[in-house]
Amino acid sequence: MKLGKLIIRIDELSDQRVIKFLQDHLEHMREITLPGCVHALDIDALKRPEVTFWTVWDEQTLICCGALKELDPQHAELKSMRTTPAHLEQGVASVLLNHIISEAKKRNYKRLSLETGSYEAFVPARKLYEKFGFSYCGPFSDYATNSNNVFMTIQL
Repeated sequence: MKLGKLIIRIDELSDQRVIKFLQDHLEHMREITLPGCVHALDIDALKRPEVTFWTVWDEQTLICCGALKELDPQHAELKSMRTTPAHLEQGVASVLLNHIISEAKKRNYKRLSLETGSYEAFVPARKLYEKFGFSYCGPFSDYATNSNNVFMTIQL
């Protein structure tokens, strides 16, 4: 599949396509993750003032999303990264991750962290984060140590 011109935009979460995309994301996370280990944000949490949410569009097609959540003035968390199955392994997530890291630097965060799953289904995500220089770390913010979760961070 060939991509057209990608558009990355801050999204206000009012478009029904975006809402459905995020509902599917939460449902998928609940299917592949043990109960109590899903830390994906719902629509209301993504609308909070400390969160900026982006969508990536290929013309009129929503293909990827991600968010940046401020934890404190120097530390932010990467949230809600998702790419449509039809667009996996095409570099779309890399484009958005690069955009979010650049924005985190502009905001003068010193550190960007994330939580993801330890399961096989999350290997591609962990490899993407490793490619961008994220390293494995212990829990941060309100997270607790758990064998089902992996924590990663990068100094900006």
